[in-house]
Amino acid sequence: MLNSIILSYTTFVYFAAFLLYLLAMVMNREVLARVGTFVSLIGLSAQTLGIILRWVESYKLGIGHAPFSNLYESLIFFAWTIMLLYMIVEWRTKNRTFGTFVTPIAFLAMAYASFSPDISSHIQPLVPALKSNWLISHVVTCFFGYAAFALSFGISLMYLFKTLDTQKRNSIFLRLIPRQSILDDLNYQMVVVGFLMLTLGIITGSVWAHSAWGSYWSWDPKETWSLITWLIYASVIHSRMVRGWKGKRIAVLSIVGFFCVLFTYFGVNYLAGLHSYAK
Repeated sequence: MLNSIILSYTTFVYFAAFLLYLLAMVMNREVLARVGTFVSLIGLSAQTLGIILRWVESYKLGIGHAPFSNLYESLIFFAWTIMLLYMIVEWRTKNRTFGTFVTPIAFLAMAYASFSPDISSHIQPLVPALKSNWLISHVVTCFFGYAAFALSFGISLMYLFKTLDTQKRNSIFLRLIPRQSILDDLNYQMVVVGFLMLTLGIITGSVWAHSAWGSYWSWDPKETWSLITWLIYASVIHSRMVRGWKGKRIAVLSIVGFFCVLFTYFGVNYLAGLHSYAK
């Protein structure tokens, strides 16, 4: 199908963008970073077109649902939210070094979706539990939360790399990374955005669960790990607001939180539970 072809090629576009951002930092060439931004925009536009075509194609097949119903489609949407949020951050900060640490996440998500032999790209009918008007609101809020946490992860890595600059501007690569105070503030902003979106995702998921299974909360593995992830990022916000934590400790907590996000997203799919259809 055309949408699958477009989405597969988008994978290589994001990889090219990553290489351009990386070379721009290593070689200190702003023009390469600008080309990286242009390539990222092309990839985001192509991916948007692919998602829309997939949505239209589902209606032509008589299935008719938003393209968020299985692991392939959710990975595609995850990468899309990451790139959309990243482009907003790049536009807002006027700094392209973030692309070196964020675009690889989108690329890996797209590559896993497009080339893993265990994932089918075929449009499939919705399982009964997914036939709900809550599908779009739950998936969109959760994945924008995941995307914000992905950016927080990349920014946290940048912060830890910046701490290596002990001799002050002894490396072009490290010199181009923004100041630690800027990274710390931006990291906290991404955590807050992700936390709010994940909170909405949990709420909409609970309401949906009640209509589908008759219970707001069933301690399903995915529900449990979503709560664990929520608590970790709540502790990040609490530590910042109440305890005054900043810098390295917040960065490390954010990295730990993102690994919990990945386990919530991937790991629990292989555990028996109400969300096992996500495989």
